[in-house]
Amino acid sequence: MKIEELYRLFTQSEGVTTDSRAIKPGCIFFALKGDNFDGNDFAAAAIEKGASWSVADRADVAGEKIIIVDNVLSTLQQLARYHRGQLGIPLFALTGTNGKTTTKELVSAVLSAKYKVASTAGNLNNHIGVPLTLLKMDSSTEMAVVEMGASGPGEIRDLCEIARPDMGLITNVGKAHLLGFGSFEGVKKTKGELYDFLEQNGSTALYNIDNPNLCGMIEQRKNLRKVAYGLNYSGARILPASPEEPFLRIALEDGKVVNTQLVGSYNAENVMAALAAAELTGTDRGLAVAAIENYRPSNNRSQMVRGKDNLLIVDAYNANPTSMRAALENFRQMEAANKVVIMGDMLELGADSQKEHKEILDIARTINIRYYFFVGSEFRSAAAGDEYYSTKGNFFEDSLRLKEFLEENPLRGNTILIKGSRGTKLEKALEILS
Repeated sequence: MKIEELYRLFTQSEGVTTDSRAIKPGCIFFALKGDNFDGNDFAAAAIEKGASWSVADRADVAGEKIIIVDNVLSTLQQLARYHRGQLGIPLFALTGTNGKTTTKELVSAVLSAKYKVASTAGNLNNHIGVPLTLLKMDSSTEMAVVEMGASGPGEIRDLCEIARPDMGLITNVGKAHLLGFGSFEGVKKTKGELYDFLEQNGSTALYNIDNPNLCGMIEQRKNLRKVAYGLNYSGARILPASPEEPFLRIALEDGKVVNTQLVGSYNAENVMAALAAAELTGTDRGLAVAAIENYRPSNNRSQMVRGKDNLLIVDAYNANPTSMRAALENFRQMEAANKVVIMGDMLELGADSQKEHKEILDIARTINIRYYFFVGSEFRSAAAGDEYYSTKGNFFEDSLRLKEFLEENPLRGNTILIKGSRGTKLEKALEILS
């Protein structure tokens, strides 16, 4: 079936889904394959549940209202690209090692002050999530904001070919997913695929001129249309944080103070990116500032939780060496008594894992910390033989063991930083600490 014909069916449908458990009457089911499942097995059942069509790529499931294609994933991506072309709206793309989702949320909030914006839900930012994001947009959408993630070379390039961004930014580049990228240079090359697309298509890149790595990447692309932003570049400054004023506050060059509901000075560059996006798209500065101030983070990202027993700084959605360093440096600068850190292993670092974990331990010991709690085998191994951590450190196999320990040995009256990779599931200890 030609993509134009499939698109006609799509315009008559109630949207698409790749989850056979979430079938809605009139939708189109795309039978994707996963490591532990084959959506083709549910193609017929999806029709029985009310789907108008199923798209499959196994001939043995052929039947009425089941469209057989060469590759379901490729077809989903082609449909999304075609739909994006039919919408013909401005699309803002962003990627980076850290801060992607928070920046996406801030940019979306800011642009919503002027446009009807559709953006990536949660972190659906991969080869499946980006197409699904695009296919949820309709004729009422005036501006799109699409987050792009990658764990290996070529993935940002492929997502750009689907989403066709008109403008975008890279939040930063750091050490993450080194197992997939091979090296830090591999990270820069892959993230830089967004710059490559923008350059090749005469589109505009926003870039943080305060970031040397991004400046170097920009300089390599001589024909790229670019607009700089940055905290130092614009003369803005971060105001001191304390338990009484724990949220990030930024004094702009015109004297206006942006009072965010974000925790962590590292979020300042995300705020500046959103303000730059506002200027690029002609969104009123005052409305943009108000949108940033009204944004409240969720899902364990840069959150402050004031419980009856402790003040929690929760940034436990994910972690890598760059974001872990930033979190610790922010914690160092925060004026608070009785500081405690709870850190989970940083995953997917390959051969560099032990070295990176040891460097984080070296940083953490320079902060005036009351108690250290570590979850996972990497931190335990990196601290082996270290007299300081053998005295002050508490090590746990997993978050469940940590939770059990805290139930028996409750913490009270502390300011606690909670930071770790998603796989360590540090959120299990939150209810005990608050």
